[in-house]
Amino acid sequence: MDDKAMILVADDDPSIRSLLQSFLESEGFNTVEAKSGRDVIPAITKHRPDVLIMDVRMPGMSGLDVLDQMKKMHIDDVPVLTMTAYGTSSIAIEAIQRGAYDYVTKPFELDDLLITVKRTLDHRNLARRVRAVDETIRDPLDNIIGNTPPMQQVYKAIGRVARTEATILVTGESGTGKELVAGALHFNSNRRNGPYVKVPCASLTETLLESELFGHEAGSFTSAVKTRKGRFEMADGGTIFLDEIGEMSLNTQKKLLRVLQEREFERVGSNTPIKVNTRVIAATNRGLAKEVAEGRFREDLYYRLNVIALELPPLRERMDDVPLLVEHFLQKYRNDAPNNSPRISEEALDALMSYAWPGNVRELENTVHRSIILARSSVITPQHIVFTGAPGKHESSVDEDIQDQVAAGVKLKDIVAKVERQAIEAALEQADGNRSQAAKQLGIYRRLLYAKIKEYELA
Repeated sequence: MDDKAMILVADDDPSIRSLLQSFLESEGFNTVEAKSGRDVIPAITKHRPDVLIMDVRMPGMSGLDVLDQMKKMHIDDVPVLTMTAYGTSSIAIEAIQRGAYDYVTKPFELDDLLITVKRTLDHRNLARRVRAVDETIRDPLDNIIGNTPPMQQVYKAIGRVARTEATILVTGESGTGKELVAGALHFNSNRRNGPYVKVPCASLTETLLESELFGHEAGSFTSAVKTRKGRFEMADGGTIFLDEIGEMSLNTQKKLLRVLQEREFERVGSNTPIKVNTRVIAATNRGLAKEVAEGRFREDLYYRLNVIALELPPLRERMDDVPLLVEHFLQKYRNDAPNNSPRISEEALDALMSYAWPGNVRELENTVHRSIILARSSVITPQHIVFTGAPGKHESSVDEDIQDQVAAGVKLKDIVAKVERQAIEAALEQADGNRSQAAKQLGIYRRLLYAKIKEYELA
């Protein structure tokens, strides 16, 4: 808990304001009040509260109007908890769609309110940490999210070697961010004002890759209708990034070795050497030492590339970075959410934290993006989390019924609704009709379960 966090309480009922302020201050918070909707924006401007607790129904200017005004004024760093009367869940949902973080229903238990406030503060703190990173984004290094010790070692290594002229080999599993690190090395080097050229070695055939790297003369092969510069020439005075260099053929490896040794090469179809001053950064998800031992990679090239080795940790070895990464991706894909303000439930975050992430950060990003799209509200719950990585703890398969529905042209929302209804029915049956227990088993809030029971007309 933030012991001295500032809470703004906005309600036209003085007894409610007094009750909330007394309780929150007894829990270690500072509080200020707004007696009407019109007083909220001036109070935010003056006090910059950490959380706003606001009644939706206020005379003159309602809570919904305040939310609209906050959006117009780009006040997006103050999370809002709205208070609504029991039975007005539609208004609460509208408030969330307009930007509120969460809501409580009157009458409410103070202990429940305290839990919600603490959860909101945790969300606020995480969002501010992400914003602090995003506001400093000037180069690819700032797109690398993580504060854990393994990532701190990566940052230190980049700082030590970026300004050298040494060839660098970046290693790590797929999805760990090797391309971002390569970009950061160039941006923070003495060559930052020179060209930065990327070559995807794995996606090009041997002939195309050689032409891409070294260029070709007109007529050197059938489709070579004119002379073309290669990527090494384009990168002269800057940096060339050879991604997935372990996929390169032995013949092309031999020609690359000459560039590293002599800083010169010939275009395809030419005998004229071309001198270049290009720094090389290479990356691979393969163990090149093993590739050398098995004869698939040249030993002399390996040692030329491996002047400086920079290994990126897999996500499973820095799981404490997951919440920060999730918040970053929520902001990145916020335009795909219903109200441009997606958030994730504690249960859903727990599911993400318990997964092994064989696809690393790239898989996490895709999972969060998919969850935002699947969630029909602004809150991502465990039912919206779909893991599609390598077989493991969370491996799932598409059952035949869903395959048949997709083949029959049934819309996704109808398929999801059917599965959701079946899951709720099963949970209620296993809980002998106890809705609180069923909600807990499903990892959702009770009020969401009640709304779903009403939506699907379940007895």
